[in-house]
Amino acid sequence: MHQIQLRDAKATLSAVVDQALQGEPSVITRHGRPQAVVLSFEEWQRLSRVPSFGRLLMEAPLRDEDLPERKSGLRSTDL
Repeated sequence: MHQIQLRDAKATLSAVVDQALQGEPSVITRHGRPQAVVLSFEEWQRLSRVPSFGRLLMEAPLRDEDLPERKSGLRSTDL
C-alpha cells in the first residue's frame, strides 16, 4: 500500500484517486503517522459488507448439541 504525506496528497489528489481506482489504495500520513486511507468506492463498499465475527457467530445455524458441554470452574491456565 502506498504511503503519502497529507500535504503531498492535497497537491496530487487527482493522482491519488486514480491510483485508488486502479486498485492501489494510499495511506495518508500526518507527521509520519497513518491518518486515513484513500481507496475506491467499490472497494469501500465491498469491505463495508463484511460482517463482524460476532455477527457471523450469532447467525450461525447451531443447535445446542453442536457445542461441547462447558466445564464449570475451567481456568485459562487449564487450557
